[in-house]
Amino acid sequence: MRLFLDECRSPAFVNELSGLGYDAIHPLQSGRRAQHDHTIVSQCIREDRDIVTENFSDFKKLLGRETIHPGLIALPQTTRKQGLELLLAAISLLQHLADDPMSPIVNSCVEFDARGRPALVALAADMPDPARKPGKR
Repeated sequence: MRLFLDECRSPAFVNELSGLGYDAIHPLQSGRRAQHDHTIVSQCIREDRDIVTENFSDFKKLLGRETIHPGLIALPQTTRKQGLELLLAAISLLQHLADDPMSPIVNSCVEFDARGRPALVALAADMPDPARKPGKR
């Protein structure tokens, strides 16, 4: 997976994720500090990187306007250790859904319920919710 970790997450996540075989970058390590959200979205779309953030409301709005985007992992505000555990749970969900975990998150967002369980929801212009059964509203 190709991940962009927003500034709200620890740059130490990059080392931990890289050790697990993921391609992760952080603004402090990639010269992208203090970029505007719309700039981050544009770059992540160009680079095919999922955005990982705690400050997801603005990213959800920006990505929701796009016809196609790599995806968003919306972490709740937690400790560093819990944040990494939740991120790994999101990745595990995506790997369970497809051989290529980047595939199911396209035009979608992984969100967490109150118990920390990840769920995939649609997040793009004119896209149906992947959790919704056909014919149901």
